Amino acid sequence: MSNVSRAEAALTASSVTVSFGERFQASAQFDVVFKQGMALVERTAAYLEGPGRAEAKRLPAAVNVLYASESMRLTTRLLDMASWLLIRRALKEGDISETEAQRKRKGVTLQAPARSSHVAGFGELPETLRGLVEESYALQDRIVQLDRAMSIKSDNVGAVAESMLANPVGSQIDKLRVAFGC
Repeated sequence: MSNVSRAEAALTASSVTVSFGERFQASAQFDVVFKQGMALVERTAAYLEGPGRAEAKRLPAAVNVLYASESMRLTTRLLDMASWLLIRRALKEGDISETEAQRKRKGVTLQAPARSSHVAGFGELPETLRGLVEESYALQDRIVQLDRAMSIKSDNVGAVAESMLANPVGSQIDKLRVAFGC
């Protein structure tokens, strides 16, 4: 049986389509991502308020400026991710409506994946700060992917499945657009 025949059979066998985003948000795996994100926020705050301050004072002036800018970027990135996680959790628990979640989500900026390797002098920063920055990028990448997947509503899932039957190459291009945010 060809892939198209299997897809047709799956569509005719069930008129119910499932959105990955809706399923993920309701899953225990979402809770794991939520806990990881909040733990990273707490660890970062503890570091920046304690040992990070002491380390920053011992850095040469140029590296101290870099430390300040990287810690500010890290804090901003974590606040955006924490906001996203809190909005999704509130939606999951029924504390806010989908409309309210969409409105609140517009105020959250999840930036495209980036890397600290583009920052001159990054290797001169304290090891703990570098580790927190790298961990935040990994979590951000995951959240950006989840946000894209979760933004596809279940009614759109059926349309995507139908377009896949009509044009398998086009559906692959659509998947790439979603994956890369084009």
